[in-house]
Amino acid sequence: MMNQLIEFSINHWQMVAVFFAILATLLFVESQGGAKGLAPSAATNLMNTEDAVVVDIRPEKEFSTGHITGALNIPATKMKDNLNRLEKHKDAPIIIVCKSGVTSGASAKDLKKAGFTKVYKLQGGIAEWQSSNLPLVKG
Repeated sequence: MMNQLIEFSINHWQMVAVFFAILATLLFVESQGGAKGLAPSAATNLMNTEDAVVVDIRPEKEFSTGHITGALNIPATKMKDNLNRLEKHKDAPIIIVCKSGVTSGASAKDLKKAGFTKVYKLQGGIAEWQSSNLPLVKG
């Protein structure tokens, strides 16, 4: 197995180099002021013990089909214009939620830049929340 890996690496050194370049870039980007990811169970714990504020950044139409109880809907495209809605929660933990956990990072960075200190993102988004059999509210 190890011999095959070494042989592959030698024969395809360009692909291996590109892989490591992409990996290094990804690790660098994720480490730059990004929010810590939370599994649904950890997010639930933070909501129950520290009154974390859930901010759902999906469009209003998606939000109304099902969202976490008590979540605020501030679509990602309107985040910068709605920071004042979150001002009173500046010192509370804030959990950013999107559809699949991919787009919440940018909104989390916006909040961190605006001075919010405890910003998290829900790993896997609403999709992961649902697959963990956690409840959603409609409307």
